[in-house]
Amino acid sequence: MNEDPATTIRDDDWAIDVSHVTKRFRLQGASRSLKTAALDLLRGRAAQTFTALDDVSLRVRRGETVGIVGANGAGKSTLLSIIAGTLRATSGTARTRGSVSSLLELGAGFHPDLTGRENVMLYGAIMGIPRETMRRRFDEIVDFAGLEEFIDQPVRFYSSGMYVRLGFSVAVQVDPDVLLVDEVLAVGDADFQRKCLGKMDEFRARGKSLLLISHDIHTVRRVADRVAYLARGRMLDVGDPLLVSEAYMKDSVLEADAALAKHEWGNEEAKFERAVVVDPATGEEREGVVECAGRSVRFRLRWRASRRLPDPVVGFSIADRLSGRNVFGSNTQIAGVRVPDLDGEGGLELELDLSRLHAGEYLVSFSMHSADHKTNYHRLEHALRLKVVNDLWFDGLVSLPVEWTV
Repeated sequence: MNEDPATTIRDDDWAIDVSHVTKRFRLQGASRSLKTAALDLLRGRAAQTFTALDDVSLRVRRGETVGIVGANGAGKSTLLSIIAGTLRATSGTARTRGSVSSLLELGAGFHPDLTGRENVMLYGAIMGIPRETMRRRFDEIVDFAGLEEFIDQPVRFYSSGMYVRLGFSVAVQVDPDVLLVDEVLAVGDADFQRKCLGKMDEFRARGKSLLLISHDIHTVRRVADRVAYLARGRMLDVGDPLLVSEAYMKDSVLEADAALAKHEWGNEEAKFERAVVVDPATGEEREGVVECAGRSVRFRLRWRASRRLPDPVVGFSIADRLSGRNVFGSNTQIAGVRVPDLDGEGGLELELDLSRLHAGEYLVSFSMHSADHKTNYHRLEHALRLKVVNDLWFDGLVSLPVEWTV
């Protein structure tokens, strides 16, 4: 661990103080009845438990933003719920200083039968904010959420994006000392994300404290002063955003390798028999993890069809190995290239320019399907792995042409 947060923050300088928190949930089978529970108790059988948090400690300074990263099920949301007071720790303590506002669950605290306007006022009442103060802030809340047309409609008709926009807007406009946010940016659109990031910057500039859960590593690095890494309920590291997030991502890659393993599906009326990288200079076929330091890479595909299949479409996609997100994909139909009818053996080659990709590892998949996209002949997922090597420095995965004029 880079540092022990419980010893690096003065006793008079913390906004959030989590000390040796453990949280266990009792697991009950679907068939467990009152009778069986009583019998188990008489027989001395202990109920099964699941430890969501195991001796977790974390301190957040006043005016500090801390991001929490970790895989699904690591205990991140449980930790925020205990800090917010909506869950009680099995052992240990979680304390906060000043007023706390939280957005921990989509639509949490909203009554579905009340309108957006009524829910805003209800939230303020729950927070102990005078009604007149909420009336003064109401227009700002609605404007930030962009829900002027829908604010007098019952929130049960709201989309997930509308829910989170209103929830985040209320949470920040009530002007808390501590803000707890769980994956708010995962639901909002690009414009809302920009507004959220701007509000977080404003929040920090005013000396407020923010604890943020997000799977978006770029966002965490942008807004956080420190990052906490949770794994299987234990705090593995707390410290520099770049170093801690890189440690998390490396661990994620190792754990995801099994899930990212090559697999395939389709009716197999036509099937890829070979998919390899070809050295453009020598024509040599290369397998395994292929390092690409040049501007382009060439793929060679071979297939066999059990019967004549007219107007086939052959496609590919390239995904970031770290996140699993597609970076780019295309097919012969999009490119206006006609592939001869599938009948027996066949194949093609395609060349892909990788010069604008960020250095890293990528997974390439291939597919064959009918022209109407209704019949999938064969999909070869994560067939090839590429390691792109270059000296480009930029944020994101793809470098776009930029022309600056001053």
